[in-house]
Amino acid sequence: MIQQPSYFWNMPAADLLAQLESQQEGLSGEEAGRRLINYGANLLKPPQRFGTAALLLGQFKNPIVLTLIFAAGLSFFLQDRVDAGIILFIVVVSGLLGFWQERGAVHAVEKLLAMVRIKTTVFRDKNPTDIFMEEVVPGDIVTLNAGDAIPADSLILEAKDLFVDEATLTGETYPVEKDAGILPAETPLGKRSNCLFMGTHVISGTARAVVVFTGKQGEFGKISERLKLRKPETEFEHGIRRFGYLLQEVTLTLIFLIFAVNVHFHRPIMESFLFSLALAVGLTPQLLPAIISINLAKGARKMAEQKVIVKRLAAIENFGSMDVLCSDKTGTLTEGKVQMHSALDMEGSPSDRVFLHAYLNAFFETGFSNPMDEAIRGYKQPDIAGYVKADEVPYDFIRKRLSILIRKEGRYLMVTKGTLPNVLAVCSTAETPSGGKVEMTSVNQQIQQRYEMFSN
Repeated sequence: MIQQPSYFWNMPAADLLAQLESQQEGLSGEEAGRRLINYGANLLKPPQRFGTAALLLGQFKNPIVLTLIFAAGLSFFLQDRVDAGIILFIVVVSGLLGFWQERGAVHAVEKLLAMVRIKTTVFRDKNPTDIFMEEVVPGDIVTLNAGDAIPADSLILEAKDLFVDEATLTGETYPVEKDAGILPAETPLGKRSNCLFMGTHVISGTARAVVVFTGKQGEFGKISERLKLRKPETEFEHGIRRFGYLLQEVTLTLIFLIFAVNVHFHRPIMESFLFSLALAVGLTPQLLPAIISINLAKGARKMAEQKVIVKRLAAIENFGSMDVLCSDKTGTLTEGKVQMHSALDMEGSPSDRVFLHAYLNAFFETGFSNPMDEAIRGYKQPDIAGYVKADEVPYDFIRKRLSILIRKEGRYLMVTKGTLPNVLAVCSTAETPSGGKVEMTSVNQQIQQRYEMFSN
């Protein structure tokens, strides 16, 4: 196996290619096949198949269900076949209900995963080839365009106007600019602008990159390994299990006491034993598993109406008992979309003229798809007939402004947006709500105060 460097963002591309035993033209198909065997599929975990038998048996591991099965066995032993049949019927129905719901959820998830099985373009035998993402191996040269998913942790060899959405890894909504280069070894994950990570995707631009880590060895893989724990028991399952054990203890204690009392009073031993067992059957709550399964299944159906797939019925009660839900990143639980609330003039009043200029800039802008531009375009659509785009100066991280030059009836208009200090720095006058002009210096503080108020 080849040696994979830990700090690959700190290496020249030529040295990294040599260490990975790769080259700019990519790997041969034969070599890629060998590496796929050595390193395994480019997956965080192997595809998990939930066997029907395992799902079905999992419905009967509950202590209460086991107690009921034991009670049914006692009923048969006591020749009370009607009670035994009723108990077993209830147990089987409640188990099948839970099994049917969870099996449907598992199949729904499998279908969703099959739909999103994606391909990526790599160089094999010096030719661009589309392969499934799980077939990517260390040393592969991948080509990326707008909309492509990053197949594995990679170092950029060359890039042009490349912006990548890393929200799934860092939680940040806005795209990150990427380019080739060498960074210090101590550069944190969020600042590695010459690296691409599995699980993120390209917003705009193009790139060529060499794959360094695949599957569990990548950043997402490390996270998944840290989270590789036994599924935590929900509070509902914990409560049911404790109640089941309590029921078993009470039942066994009563059986022992009643049997001992009957023996003490010189009742026939066999008759006393059978009476104790019959009492045990009567103490078991036969309908409880069915009631639990029916109510949880009803909750699962209601959640399905809201497009939520429930894989474990017992998790529903946890959602219902939630008082406070804490999240560390806004983009993690929301849709990750910016919505426009209003367009205001410098005095804080709604202004159609301000919105028109914002809309012209967003409508004619051709760089990467900015979430703020999408929000402006989706707010409403003013009449812009007659406006023609003449030129554009795209956003960059030095000017921190994006300028659009527009022509209408022989007159030119430049609309600029960007960070507030950088926009104010190039403005000499401001327009009042009445249409008059004032010196920028006289309203700078007013604008700054309103900006801080909205920021707070």
